[in-house]
Amino acid sequence: MAILLQASNISKSYGTRTVLSNINVQVQDRERIGLVGVNGAGKSTLLQIISGEMSYDSGEIFKNKDIRVGYLAQNSGLQSERTIWAEMLDVFAPLIQTERELREMEAAMADPKLHENEKAYETLLHQYAAKSEQFKEKGGYSMESRIRSVLAGMGFGDFAPDTLIATLSGGQRTRLALAKMLLQEPDVLMLDEPTNHLDIATLTWLEGYLRSYPGAILVVSHDRYFLDALVTVIYEIERHQSVRYTGNYSRFMELKAAEYENRMKQYDKQQEEIARMEDFIQKNIVRATTTKRAQSRRKALERMERMDKPQGELKKAAFSFEPAYPSGRDVLDVSGLAVCYEGQPPLFQNAGFKLSRGDTAALIGPNGIGKSSLFKVLTGQLKACGGTFYWGTRVQIGYYDQEQSHLNPANTVLDEVWNEYPHLEEARVRTVLGNFLFSGEDVFKRISSLSGGERARVSLAKLMLQNANMLILDEPTNHLDLFSKEVLEAALMDYEGTLLFISHDRYFLNKMADRVLELDKDGITAYLGNYDDYIEKKLELEEARAEVADSASKPASRPDWGSGAAGAGSIRNPASAADSAKSGAANPANNYEADKQAKREERSRQRKVEQLEQEIERLEQEIAGLEEQLTLPEVYNDYVAVQEINAALDAKREELQGHYEAWEQLMA
Repeated sequence: MAILLQASNISKSYGTRTVLSNINVQVQDRERIGLVGVNGAGKSTLLQIISGEMSYDSGEIFKNKDIRVGYLAQNSGLQSERTIWAEMLDVFAPLIQTERELREMEAAMADPKLHENEKAYETLLHQYAAKSEQFKEKGGYSMESRIRSVLAGMGFGDFAPDTLIATLSGGQRTRLALAKMLLQEPDVLMLDEPTNHLDIATLTWLEGYLRSYPGAILVVSHDRYFLDALVTVIYEIERHQSVRYTGNYSRFMELKAAEYENRMKQYDKQQEEIARMEDFIQKNIVRATTTKRAQSRRKALERMERMDKPQGELKKAAFSFEPAYPSGRDVLDVSGLAVCYEGQPPLFQNAGFKLSRGDTAALIGPNGIGKSSLFKVLTGQLKACGGTFYWGTRVQIGYYDQEQSHLNPANTVLDEVWNEYPHLEEARVRTVLGNFLFSGEDVFKRISSLSGGERARVSLAKLMLQNANMLILDEPTNHLDLFSKEVLEAALMDYEGTLLFISHDRYFLNKMADRVLELDKDGITAYLGNYDDYIEKKLELEEARAEVADSASKPASRPDWGSGAAGAGSIRNPASAADSAKSGAANPANNYEADKQAKREERSRQRKVEQLEQEIERLEQEIAGLEEQLTLPEVYNDYVAVQEINAALDAKREELQGHYEAWEQLMA
């Protein structure tokens, strides 16, 4: 694979504070690379340096000739006075100019006077043919369909083409900037937190689009599901240095843990050897018969290249959510709820659901449907325009606002928390803030100067001290780095109260939710299980509807499937469509249903077989690549590298064997 871009020994400091030190990053053709690290590690700084938007202190950046590098910073909304369509068409300005030239050439060829000059006519024909081929090769005939496809995928399918960009929200302009970058198709696409402001449907589309992207991708993201689905290489920036790992995010975590364990074993082994040698020297240096051997050992000890003790994980936030007292059994009852803003039609209506003590429910839905508005209604910040909701007895609500609008920008971190809980001693407040990684002078930082991740940690500190038994969390993982997300998950997993949250983080949804509430304009549909269970159920329902529609188109007699509608304010049962397809007690209907079930199971089996075969092919290719590496002189002469590759081979062969066994069971 050709190397498109290489950053070697890049260093960057701000005054006395080092951000990056001897960073090395290599980007090969069509690679999908994830750049990870804690907030403040220097990930965005590195992207800015590579893109040429920021200077660096030392090192070199090499780019292949004619390589186009595209960089989209996080929250960089498109600023333009044009319409959405005109802005997207601007990407294809050279092609549009070529199209104009083709139209002019066509007009010239239609002129009878040109036909009188045979040589000039032939010349123009050849020029037209060459330009037409060039126009076709560069995608001239597909540019409008590409624009429509990307706009639809990025959530602009329902927007009028003549919508002025200036009228869009900040999040919409950020999505539009990403859409334009995708259409530009630079050879190296660098994205900083591209999943911010995207709902789940758009995220899923973006993953699929980027997987088939023709160039290389270097992406900073704190979305583990996104990284697992897209990238094949991880660079971690930690303690100002970079390390490259092959695989997606989950594989990186495994490799990093194994690498630390291996280094720790080597360090412990050397320490034991040093202790033995020192003990021998101490016991034998004064004896005439053994002094020479002791002196020899001493020289060997002095020559020994001592290993530094491997550094463990960086300090993480440490906290827990503990209710002051339990709530009653029935926590929340929502019925027929509608939310609207003055002069506007309802965002949604007829929403209903119930929560009992200890429930953990995720509220999902497209951007703009009113999820945050629903939370504001439940917390008394907004009035509903229809329906009712009732809180149970002894319910104490703790609310996390994704905008952190309850923080006072003029306060210091210490004052922000202490003002909320003035009965606490300063030492207790400082201890709490220390658990959220605010130590020393950090507690005197103004809220206005904090990063998004730091503000999130202040809000979580205040929430923890509230000791609420009902947590309502609006996008709690936004702005948190990967490590802080894991700490938050652990704290919420141990929480004994009731939890209702909004999140677009599918990894977080999978780990936390035991019920998914899908909000649309007509209400809420409840699904048992986590995000993967929700997706599986949706696919089953689509198949059931397709089968019902298919059977309805057949002229032969068929069972009466029946019909039904959810009552006002009720939770719509997603099983109803499938269940309606199962109604009817006549024997032919039962046979028909058994046949449908068999077909459904066969399709499920085929999907699993295809997925396993893809995984087997991937693993076989990776094993072949690792085995090839072992034949390289620079590898087989490096004992540590050989150990690491052999360890990786053993893990992949074990995983491959498991896939073979699963495949054989499915094919039996």
